[in-house]
Amino acid sequence: MIPLNTMRARFNALATLVSALALVAGASVADAQSRDKDRKRDKDKDEAAEAPAYAAKREGVFPSTYKPYPNIATAIRGATIYDGKGGKIENGVVFMSGGKIVSVGGPDTAIPADIAVFDGTGKFVTPGIIDIHSHLGDYPSPGVEAHSDGNEATSPTTPEVWAEHSVWPQDPGFARALANGGITSLQILPGSANLMGGRSVTLKNVPARTTQGMKFPGAPYGFKMACGENPKRVYGARGRMPSTRMGNLAVNRERWLSAIDYANDQASEKGAKRDLGKETLAGVLKGEILVHNHCYRADEMALVMDMAKEMGYKVSAFHHAVEAYKIGDLLKENDVCSAIWADWYGFKMESYDGILENAAFLQREGACVVIHSDDANDIQRLNQEARKAQKAGQRLGIEISDATVIQWITYNAAKAMGIEEMTGSLEPGKMADVVLWNGDPLSVYSRPDRVWVDGALLFDANDPKRRPVSDFELGQPGEGDVK
Repeated sequence: MIPLNTMRARFNALATLVSALALVAGASVADAQSRDKDRKRDKDKDEAAEAPAYAAKREGVFPSTYKPYPNIATAIRGATIYDGKGGKIENGVVFMSGGKIVSVGGPDTAIPADIAVFDGTGKFVTPGIIDIHSHLGDYPSPGVEAHSDGNEATSPTTPEVWAEHSVWPQDPGFARALANGGITSLQILPGSANLMGGRSVTLKNVPARTTQGMKFPGAPYGFKMACGENPKRVYGARGRMPSTRMGNLAVNRERWLSAIDYANDQASEKGAKRDLGKETLAGVLKGEILVHNHCYRADEMALVMDMAKEMGYKVSAFHHAVEAYKIGDLLKENDVCSAIWADWYGFKMESYDGILENAAFLQREGACVVIHSDDANDIQRLNQEARKAQKAGQRLGIEISDATVIQWITYNAAKAMGIEEMTGSLEPGKMADVVLWNGDPLSVYSRPDRVWVDGALLFDANDPKRRPVSDFELGQPGEGDVK
């Protein structure tokens, strides 16, 4: 019989041996696992080196592919010229070549021989008409639900959407605006259901297969905002914020504060995860994207200008602005344009206090006036709308020259859209966007006789072949009808 102490000693020795063997085995397993991890890391590194790098591009996305239509050197001689910046020339000459305005002057202005010359005797010349507020393409004709693409009314703020992604280039309204209204450039905006509706896009009014083929090269983006009844009605009806005007301002300010944090993070070394909505707002804060704010009441426009100062951005234009006449001095002081109708008012409570003399009072204050359409029919008659606003002022004793009124639908619109260095007036070096009218351009009886865009003759009332027809209209009743 083995003594108890001897048995304990043998057991302890055996246990020690087993433990040692386990440690050796564990070390071997750990070494094997480590080697496997190293091999996997090396393999992943090799595959990563071979794989392409995927990263979204920030610059030059959805770029303009616009190319001017063919043009020839052209002069218009003997017409009355309104230059778009308040100037008027009787019996003048406009010479354009290479898609640009070369010279504008009196009857002695020299023009080269052997170029196309149009007799403008008894006619008038203006810059191409510009509509700062249009929904052509994103609310196109025919106006059916399937074409309703202007309001992303799913959240009170949708700065991430871009109007150009809704624009249908085949909208027949584009050709009608060119032929009937002399429209050569226009800004397409999202609708006003949202406090922040998204980016706008500026287009050249030319036939194209794609929106990018119409996109005005070098034009800054706009940013559509809205205050007042629309946002609080749309979202209050859904039992969510905002349902009041104070809710409108609160939601806006919260979103701007978030955008400021995002912009600061992007500027720092750590950066921030890309956010399309905040990216747009950061562009506004940098001054790269211009704010176009749907707003009716004077008190709300004043509040928005205060909010803009708080957050560090600038309002380029208030749109509709039926009560702008009450704060003309503030608008001038803050260099904010008012894009307005001549006589639309009273269709809802916030538009109740509109007056026909709105534009005249603003002009008297020295504030920036723009006449806009917001309508597929009015865009064909901005010249007539401007005359109505002028006459309302005259009846009140406020005299405004025809040359100044033309500025409301040309240069001032271009200024508020950030394209005044390229178009909006007849000046050497600018785009040859020109309208020859068959009579006084502010008369209800006058129509465009010819329209040039970048020096290309795109509409000629005397040539049926120069009347653009969208593919959608081909074979339809009234095809090419521009009455």
